[in-house]
Amino acid sequence: MPENSPVPWEYCLYIPNDLRAVTVSRRTLRLILTVHGLIRLADTAELLATELVANAVLHAEGPAALRVNWAVGVLRLGAWDADPEPPQPPTPLEELGDAEDGRGLALVRACADQWGWQPLSRNGRRGKLVWCELAAA
Repeated sequence: MPENSPVPWEYCLYIPNDLRAVTVSRRTLRLILTVHGLIRLADTAELLATELVANAVLHAEGPAALRVNWAVGVLRLGAWDADPEPPQPPTPLEELGDAEDGRGLALVRACADQWGWQPLSRNGRRGKLVWCELAAA
């Protein structure tokens, strides 16, 4: 399916609270983008998804999910987790120096066209979705 396809699609991969889920998410995302003809977005999308999913697994208890959505030439990636607390605002990359922690959302902010978060509530359970977008053009 070419990237200018008018047909929107969405996938959701539910993952356990396990760091191995980050690799599973990244590889699943590459497969999704490949079969939909969006392989040119794969490297950046993998970086973004890795940071979002790693944050969900590292900073929240319980299950998480990777959401991948394509509509109107925009790829939206999101990581859901069961922690309703907002993510810490990202520190600009130039201020991080040689720090090994705290780069996740800074990389997302630097590489994505847009990013944000929203609280979610479903069936009495609370959580949040941290998302970012990549435009195909």
